[in-house]
Amino acid sequence: MIKARSIGLGIAAIVAVSASIADAATAERLTAGTLRDGTPVEAVVLRGDKGVSARILTYGATLQSLVAPGRDGLTADVVLGFDDVRSYEEKQTFLGATIGRYANRIAKGRFTLGGQSYQLPLNNGANTLHGGGQGFDRSVWSISSVKSGAQASVTMTLLSPDGASGYPGEVTASVTYSLDDAGSLTISFTAATTKPTILNLTNHALFNMAGEGSAEGAMMNRLTMPASGYTPVDDTLIPTGEIRPVAGTVFDFTKARVLADGLRDGHDAQIRIGRGYDHNFAIDRGLTIAPKMMARLEDPSSGRVMEVLSTEPGLQLYTGNFLDGTLLGKHGHVYRMGDGIALEPQKFPDAPNQPHFVSARVDPGKPYRHVMVLRLSVAK
Repeated sequence: MIKARSIGLGIAAIVAVSASIADAATAERLTAGTLRDGTPVEAVVLRGDKGVSARILTYGATLQSLVAPGRDGLTADVVLGFDDVRSYEEKQTFLGATIGRYANRIAKGRFTLGGQSYQLPLNNGANTLHGGGQGFDRSVWSISSVKSGAQASVTMTLLSPDGASGYPGEVTASVTYSLDDAGSLTISFTAATTKPTILNLTNHALFNMAGEGSAEGAMMNRLTMPASGYTPVDDTLIPTGEIRPVAGTVFDFTKARVLADGLRDGHDAQIRIGRGYDHNFAIDRGLTIAPKMMARLEDPSSGRVMEVLSTEPGLQLYTGNFLDGTLLGKHGHVYRMGDGIALEPQKFPDAPNQPHFVSARVDPGKPYRHVMVLRLSVAK
């Protein structure tokens, strides 16, 4: 027992100190395994006061788990993934990973910057996807900071050499995961370059607010998005350049809708092309300084709610259309189409080739910045 006289504190001060200690979020650094070549991988577990916790791997700066309580007080992991590090290495699924240098697709892997043309690896048919196959998700990041306190956090850094996967400029990237006691996980991305380049960083978690591996999948989750337009795609999933109104279509999530309502509506050619939803939505407020509301995802049964906020202008909705039952995830769960939902804040796909989209160019002395927030709560 601490005595007030021995440390010169009054009772009120002791109560305040004790409360602050009790309410502090914690960060724990752990070993997580090794890659095939013996490279060690670490994990950091962030824990808050409301039953929310997050586990982040240095491999791919990956969100391996995000645990949240439901209405009944029972917790569930709401992100798809794997139990072991080797599975992330052996199966490039991008589950929970930090994506870079460029999230989403670039048509034919080509872009021009400052009058010079660049060719990237093609890893998605005729296009480049999520960096080109050897992107930030395939790298072991270095831990530069781990903190407990009002916010528990871990900061990881990565140096991407000039010319890596065809991209210009040496890029120093950083991602910080911060968890507070209110249940918000903030993911902050920054990057600086030595040459003009393109950057588009995001997190590629697939969510199921009913809990990963739940028998009903994620398609009964209810989604709301403040987006009056989306970018339709061609048959290779590259935006056509149009921003099409969502009103009167299965792409209208301006009011809460169960995802299953539109997922199998083959009357819409865009659903047929994407095998479901695999589309970028133009969030109404565009690019902002402070994170703005982008999406609300709720499981009505458990009451688990996640709100996604971000500073970026677009949000990619992907309904796990290519999960075909061959992927063995956490706890031996077989992942199938519709078992998870990606909500990826970002610049628009193929923005380097579409001048009327928000630019993805980053120059020396003008660092890249993206802040996204996953705000967890329970509906009454």
